[in-house]
Amino acid sequence: MSDSLPGPLGLFGGTFDPIHFGHLRLAEEAIDHLGLAGVRWIPAGQPPHRGMPQVTAQQRLEMVLRSTRKNARFSVDPAEVEAAAPSYTVHTLERLRSELGHQQPLVLLVGADAFAGLASWHRWRDLFALAHIAISHRPGFPVETASLPHELATEFADRRLADPAALGLAPAGSIVTFAMTQLAISATQIRKLLANGLSARYLLPDAVLDYIDLHQLYKTP
Repeated sequence: MSDSLPGPLGLFGGTFDPIHFGHLRLAEEAIDHLGLAGVRWIPAGQPPHRGMPQVTAQQRLEMVLRSTRKNARFSVDPAEVEAAAPSYTVHTLERLRSELGHQQPLVLLVGADAFAGLASWHRWRDLFALAHIAISHRPGFPVETASLPHELATEFADRRLADPAALGLAPAGSIVTFAMTQLAISATQIRKLLANGLSARYLLPDAVLDYIDLHQLYKTP
């Protein structure tokens, strides 16, 4: 009987307002670069760091479901959308620990910009006891300690793993980085295009565009 830990599970939270190919490609490349068993998408219900999105949480969840359902390596967690409380990452990780146990390696996927602001997150130091953190960055532009706030730079230097394969050796506590294909796509850009009656095709999946058209989302009031 093996005593090895289960394969690392990637966790990708966000507003996904709307989900687009940049999000999807990040999750796909994270699986391959980091040796993840899969990625669990966690749409935020009430994002605490920004105003409420123009569309409902259920609509954002539906767009994530439509975008990911054909990828067997993706799963979707609706719990934050269904909850009435703000979606703080530390609370999400505590919930997942209760669900998945303390031995499952969990890997929180974040972009370099989001990581640079990590010290402003609710109970941010507790995140390392609950999950590893994987930071995606542009090719040729690695994450540098000099660009981080001092307290975060210290954590980055102390916890960084050179080999992503080591993520599976412990449930939490490490930091890894990986370069991903740069896609200059943003949800803000997509919302502006749609609000002005312009095409957003080829920036996000057709299934999402069809849903947006059906429900007339992101139109200027």
